[in-house]
Parts: sequence; C-alpha cells; structure tokens
Amino acid sequence: MKLLDFLKRERKKSASVAKERLQIIVAHQRSQRGQPDYMPMLEKELLEVIRRYVQVDDDAINISLDSEDNCSVLELNVTLPKA
Repeated sequence: MKLLDFLKRERKKSASVAKERLQIIVAHQRSQRGQPDYMPMLEKELLEVIRRYVQVDDDAINISLDSEDNCSVLELNVTLPKA
C-alpha cells in the first residue's frame, strides 16, 4: 500500500522547487547585508582553528555580528559532534 501511495502522490513542479530555493538564498543574502566584508573570511578561519581540535561540518558554525549604539557583539555558535 505504501508503494502505491508513493507513486500516486502529487510531485512538486521543478519551477516551484526552484522558486522556494531562490527565496531561501535571497533571504540569506538579505540577512548578511550590513555585515563587514571580512565576515566570510573570519568564519572560514575560525572553522579551521576549531577543526584543529574537533572535526565539524562547514554548516556547524554560525557567526553573527550585532551592533548597538557604539558597541558591536560578535556571536559564535558551533554545533559540536557527540563524543
């Protein structure tokens, strides 16, 4: 029965899938506006340093830069693998 359900299900059209992916990319690009130009390089270097001690994926690190008044805060989140 599950095989028949799988074959009968309506498949998404490639245009709608492409549109969803493009929306995700645009949202990601918009979120990075206003960040300094060095942020991608800083993220890469921090990941290299962390990899000296623990093997982590590229998407396991998240860096954000928040600015309030005259103070900037760099936040680094790393998802470490379970030991």
